[in-house]
Amino acid sequence: MTAMTLRSCRKVASVCLLTIAVEFLCCSDAFTPNTTGYNLLRQTQKIRLYAKKSKNSGGGFGGSGFGSSSAASSKKKAARRKSGRPDLLSALDDVDSKKKQEKSLSRTYIKSDQEQLLNDLAAKSAQTVIGRAVANSPDHNSPDMDPFWQLLPSLISTKFPTAGDDELERVARMVEFSLGSRGLLEEDVISDRWRPHEELHAYMPGLGATEPFLDPNRLELCQQLSENYETIVKEYEALLEERFDRKGKDRFQSVTSMNYDVGWKTMVLFYNGHRIKDFPYHLCPVTTRIMESVPLAGRIAGFNRQQPESGIPLHSDGNNMWLTCQMGIRVPPPIVDEAGVEVPSAHIRVGPETRHWEEGRCLLYDTTYEHETFNAHPIEERVVLHVDFFDTLRMTKLEIDVLQYIYDMREQFMKAEGVAKVGAQVL
Repeated sequence: MTAMTLRSCRKVASVCLLTIAVEFLCCSDAFTPNTTGYNLLRQTQKIRLYAKKSKNSGGGFGGSGFGSSSAASSKKKAARRKSGRPDLLSALDDVDSKKKQEKSLSRTYIKSDQEQLLNDLAAKSAQTVIGRAVANSPDHNSPDMDPFWQLLPSLISTKFPTAGDDELERVARMVEFSLGSRGLLEEDVISDRWRPHEELHAYMPGLGATEPFLDPNRLELCQQLSENYETIVKEYEALLEERFDRKGKDRFQSVTSMNYDVGWKTMVLFYNGHRIKDFPYHLCPVTTRIMESVPLAGRIAGFNRQQPESGIPLHSDGNNMWLTCQMGIRVPPPIVDEAGVEVPSAHIRVGPETRHWEEGRCLLYDTTYEHETFNAHPIEERVVLHVDFFDTLRMTKLEIDVLQYIYDMREQFMKAEGVAKVGAQVL
């Protein structure tokens, strides 16, 4: 990671942290007057108010924190003295009007003041269970440490100020695993020949037992999809009519890092839990509403098409915090096998179990198991609605909220690094 990338990551996280802090100062009961957290957030609010007043004066944060010229800065200082407008130091110290005219704020002060605020928040959050998990990394406080993880304890502490360490224990272990603590893998995972534990890249210990296929009746999502099957099919057909975007690009794409040049493509409705820019959601309101009723996760959610006589090769997805639901939209008719027996044409194998799609019915499964698919029909494609979501059966709402936030922040960091794209692995 280059020095410029490190600086861009730090800048993005700093602005996010300050923005979140102000939001919680304004709307949360967690911070009361005369507490350390309150005072830190009070300082943050003043910084953001100053930045807002100065946003059109050139440069970056605070009008002179990043990228402003010396000449422009001198002119702005002179104008500020002439107009009597308060500078950042005055805003923070609440000095009187006479002192405001005597003091001016250098570019260095704005940046150092921002850094001091972040350092104060980092020191406090380092004592939390998330902070201790980050500190356990062998790269902690070294140049090799990803700045995202260094700032994560501060981000979580500020975004979720009332969350206790006991509530975030499993999240902390997930963070620790992501930073290299492979010893957190549990024996039931390691010993299961159908779950390639060496491919796990995002793992939360303590979730308990799982199985390749789960009962879809346990989830309201599956019931809602099945009940609205006919409407969803009509919406899919409407999307097919608008499958090309304004630039003429086909919305069906192979979007994962795996080599899916085998007839598998997806019309992506959601990436990393959020909507796709300029997607025609007005054509699929029911599908969208149902999908957004669950905490969406993963790289993609949308309509998957599998071409005739093709399939997805054997793999696992390496994240035990997600479940996958697929509902059959268009399932090709049975075929006759070599023995002259009529058999289903399209199947999915998850671990040792094989299932077949049916139109309007859902399959619910755990993709930490190895899995593969195949459509054996010679001329008809197979279409399913695919939904990745956080495991609401085994995770708490707070854990899911925190994980969604972590993934969102990580994606913003990836964008700052110039590597974020639909289908990219976020964690």
